[in-house]
Amino acid sequence: MTVLPAFMAEDIHCCACGNNDKNKFHVKYQKEKFAVVTCDVCNLHFIPPYYRKQIEYTQYKNADVTAAVRAGNNWIKVQRHKLRFKFIQKFIKSGKLFDLGAGWGHFMLAGQELGYDVYGVEISEQPYLYCVNDLKLPVDHIDFFEMDESKQFDIITMWDVLEHIDKADEFLAKCNKLTKPGGYLVLQVPQIDSYFAKRHKDNWKMMGLDHVNYFGHDTITKILARNGYEVVKIKSSFEIKLFIMYTLLPLIKKFKSKKKQTKAQANANINAAERQQYFNKFTSKPMWQLKLFVFIHNIIYNTLSALNIGEEMMVAARKVK
Repeated sequence: MTVLPAFMAEDIHCCACGNNDKNKFHVKYQKEKFAVVTCDVCNLHFIPPYYRKQIEYTQYKNADVTAAVRAGNNWIKVQRHKLRFKFIQKFIKSGKLFDLGAGWGHFMLAGQELGYDVYGVEISEQPYLYCVNDLKLPVDHIDFFEMDESKQFDIITMWDVLEHIDKADEFLAKCNKLTKPGGYLVLQVPQIDSYFAKRHKDNWKMMGLDHVNYFGHDTITKILARNGYEVVKIKSSFEIKLFIMYTLLPLIKKFKSKKKQTKAQANANINAAERQQYFNKFTSKPMWQLKLFVFIHNIIYNTLSALNIGEEMMVAARKVK
């Protein structure tokens, strides 16, 4: 166990249990550009504030990525998100849905098709513009903390958002104010106690400076409970799209490269636009092939989830206070 250096202890705070005793944290992993520390009270792993000062999400994606997304197949993207709605519909089948961190909007598009009254916010400019201009979705380009608390929703969703939030406890407290009594919060986050995270440790591909929080079953349950939510279901999630873009593509790049490099080095040299363009190759086939792909994809996804094999987890929680 490595003692926490003084500079890492600056403003340190555990968002899951509230611990702010500088002597009750230790260094879990030391990377080249950041470190992951562990709270000794609740075992939450996170990147301390010292390293996070350089992160800015308002320009998280650029115009090249937007062009690649625009060239993709929206039908197949919607089918992927309908898998998420199968999980959601076990708890709430209709109502006002607020997608927090709407991204490129395809989840909201799927929600519209299924009859939900959707609304979203997105802080990154390019995804926001794509949502409102290309998909004609009701998305606002605002800071979530500035959102009008008189708005109330039956369900709030967050897909791969909470791991990016420095003050995740304050973030969830704000969510609680926007959730109707008995309403639901459904989210997905990387899972630090998953098989893949345990196997790869500090080389886990989900670990990076843009991900501040690394939740497991216990810590996600704890932080939600502290903010008025009771977890009703946790399901393992294996994102095949991410596997294609972040595992398969780097492997291909590595083998094709004339220079000797590791998969991690190959991964670091691929930008977001190139990843999206590579995924587009899988989605530019005739419709009958796409339908077959979706059918096989769903079988694989559901099988891996049932076997609890995945590096992310979907969490459904009901507001209880």
